[in-house]
Amino acid sequence: MTEHAIALTINGTLYRATVEPRLSLVDFIRDVAGLTGTHVGCEHGVCGACTVTVDGAAVRGCLMFAVQAEGLAVETVEGLTEANGALSPLQDAFIEAHAMQCGYCTPGMLLSARELLADNPDPTEAEIRDAIAGNLCRCTGYGQIVEAIQLAAARLRQGAPA
Repeated sequence: MTEHAIALTINGTLYRATVEPRLSLVDFIRDVAGLTGTHVGCEHGVCGACTVTVDGAAVRGCLMFAVQAEGLAVETVEGLTEANGALSPLQDAFIEAHAMQCGYCTPGMLLSARELLADNPDPTEAEIRDAIAGNLCRCTGYGQIVEAIQLAAARLRQGAPA
């Protein structure tokens, strides 16, 4: 199989590699870039564990090939923290509202929530539930996740840094 040289930016850092065309974006992120915060779940695009943003839009990393991300900007959960290592208001809200138990779905939930809040700074509960509907959680029942996103939205509207 012919390999392809690609370059993509993940969390502001340029990564270059020669990869097989069938390598998924999530496998590139984890195995080539060494960023293991993005999880691999069902590998069918159903669970949302592998959610990342590509040029600002949430995508399933297991359904996108790394070669398709050539020249694009990818953000993972590691990119949510501030330059000084402080957690983002969204991450803080997840902790404060106890929106995670095992934590497996959390990176995908955070990135889906971030996309929602970037587009809609004051979402209703129904809009939040719709935005995270593609991310499965077997632990929390979603109530605390919704509360965390509402809390983060309120703080961001009050001027907390994104």
